Amino acid sequence: MTLVYILAGEASGDVLGARLIAALHARRPDLKIAGIGGPRMAEQGVTSLFDYRELALMGLMEVLPKIFRLKRLIGDAVADIAARKPAVLVTIDSPGFTLRVAEKVKPLGIPVVHYVAPQVWAWRPGRVLKLQRKVDRILCLLPFEPVFFEQAGIPVTFVGHPVLESGADRGDAARFRAQHGIGGEERPIIVMPGSRRMEASRLLPAFAEALRLAALRVPGLRPVLPVAPIVADMVRQAAASWPVAPILIDGLEAKHDAFAAVAQSGGAGLIKSGTSSLEMAVAGIPHVVAYRVNAVTAAIARRLVKVPHASLVNLLAEREVVPERLQETCTPEALAEALVAPMLDPAIAAAQRVGFAEALGHLRAPEGLPSEAAAIAVLKQIQG
Repeated sequence: MTLVYILAGEASGDVLGARLIAALHARRPDLKIAGIGGPRMAEQGVTSLFDYRELALMGLMEVLPKIFRLKRLIGDAVADIAARKPAVLVTIDSPGFTLRVAEKVKPLGIPVVHYVAPQVWAWRPGRVLKLQRKVDRILCLLPFEPVFFEQAGIPVTFVGHPVLESGADRGDAARFRAQHGIGGEERPIIVMPGSRRMEASRLLPAFAEALRLAALRVPGLRPVLPVAPIVADMVRQAAASWPVAPILIDGLEAKHDAFAAVAQSGGAGLIKSGTSSLEMAVAGIPHVVAYRVNAVTAAIARRLVKVPHASLVNLLAEREVVPERLQETCTPEALAEALVAPMLDPAIAAAQRVGFAEALGHLRAPEGLPSEAAAIAVLKQIQG
């Protein structure tokens, strides 16, 4: 039986892995899948080698204290892959873990497909040459990535961005309001501080104060927090003391219902920079993008970053569609001002939505849904 081994190091990769498995089985029911993932991959029958939450690390200073544990997990993964001898290894995002595993596996003669291109084009373009030793193909989500990697001699397939099949625009607003007792005078907003512990811990205090300030200007403001499993306890503890009591929700259906309620009521989003910005665009929710890391990581990043925007929406549109409040500008006052602006001025909200359509139009690949395009590329790699 042909074995496909899939590595996913965080919640977003777990979702991608699950969709990829479903698309692979739709074409090849005989395939066997093994690997490392979370609850979504478990739903597809994968028993993870270890708890993927141990890999939710980021930032130089955040990784250093756990470097020896990380090396041990890398060794465990490499040993398992070597013993199973899969037809292909699919590594999903989380390059600090997955590409270290790939580098050790590739000399064994196992083809490596990396899903979600490392953003070396954004901050360390010179590192692209090292990828040649680690992967046989990259599955890109963004339309401007293939040229960059092809110029370095790495085979690339643009599969489109998975946010297009996320269902972020298909929630039920009425169901969400009914389930949480939200009155007609209340205005829900989305708050997403991230799915990693370090990023959430740095953003939550600023978000709390920003919400207090925003509530002074927008009557009936009601924050809604979709809670990622890895940071659930931290978020619940922090939110318990917020001056504006939030609604905490779990699961994709609840999150998408919340999106619909926010969009319908003219709400907005206060979110961590990342894929969340694209989710907001799909749902049609005006938002502000925030990010904050420790001072050492920030200083290093400033010297390395090569792109003009942090938000993927802004990068795709090649202009600032949504406001970005990063590092020193990520203050409660600045966040509150950017959050309430589209709620108080319909013209600002409308302008953001025009930019959303422009940005999302660049994300569609020619071979159907992103997961289907990814599955086709993986199967081609197996067939040689």
